[in-house]
Amino acid sequence: MRNILYIIIIIIVVLVGISLFSNRNTDAPLTGDQTNINMLATSSTVEIASREASYYGTSTRGWYAEPREEGNYPGVIVIHEWWGLNDQIKQTAEELAKNGYKVLAVDLYNGKIAATSSEAMAYSRGINQTDALNNMKAAAQYLQNQGITKIASLGWCFGGGQSLQLSLSDLKLDATALYYGQLVTEKDRLASVDAPVLGIFGDKDTSIPVARVQEFKQQLDELGITNEVYIYPGVGHAFANPSGMNYAPEETKDAWAKTLTFLNTHLK
Repeated sequence: MRNILYIIIIIIVVLVGISLFSNRNTDAPLTGDQTNINMLATSSTVEIASREASYYGTSTRGWYAEPREEGNYPGVIVIHEWWGLNDQIKQTAEELAKNGYKVLAVDLYNGKIAATSSEAMAYSRGINQTDALNNMKAAAQYLQNQGITKIASLGWCFGGGQSLQLSLSDLKLDATALYYGQLVTEKDRLASVDAPVLGIFGDKDTSIPVARVQEFKQQLDELGITNEVYIYPGVGHAFANPSGMNYAPEETKDAWAKTLTFLNTHLK
C-alpha cells in the first residue's frame, strides 16, 4: 500500500513539473493564434495596403501600412519589442493603419528576429543608440516624404524605451506613446520632450517599479508636459504581449482604446 502511495505521489510531482515547465516556456516564437489582432480590432472598415519599405541605408527594411483611400493621414512610427520586427508588430501596424494612419514599423535589428529570450536580450543590448536614433529619424523622414505633417512614435517594452528616446532627441514629434518602456526621470533630460506623452504600465512590473513610473509622471507634470500615464493593477511587464506568461487580454484591449484616443486627440 505504501509503495502504491509513493508511486502516486511521484506521478503527481512529475505532472505538476511538466505543467509548470510548459507554462514557463516563453521562448517559443509567436504562432498564428498568438496575436493581438482580434483583441485590437475595431469596427473600422478601412481597406489598407501594406508592404516592405526600404527607409534607412541600403539594407534596412521596415513594414509600411496605409489606408488605400487617398487622404491626409497622420503618421506613426511603430517600434518593436526586443523580439524584433516580427509578424505581430507588422499586424499591429496594419491594424493601426485601419484607424486612419500611415504607419511605418521600423527594424532596429536589421532583419534579425529573436526566437528565444536570450537572443532577444543579446539583440537589444547590442544596438548602438546613436544608430537607433538615426534609424527612427529616417523613418520620420520616410513618412514626411509621403506628405505627412503630424507624426507620433509608439513602442512596446524595448520599443517603448526607444519611443521615449526618440522624443528626447532633436526630432520634432507631435505625440509619444510607450508601453512599459525603460524610463528617464531626470528633469533636465525630460525637458527636451516637446510633445504629449502616453505611458502604459502594470503595477506588478518588477523591471519598471510603480515608484519610478510615478516619478516619471511627476517630472512631466512639473515641466508642464501634457501626459496621460496609466498603471494597470494586477498585471506585470509585457502584459500586452500574447506570447508571454503575463498576457492580460482585457487590459490590453483597454490600453489599445486609450492609445487610439490619445493618437486621435493629438494627431487628427
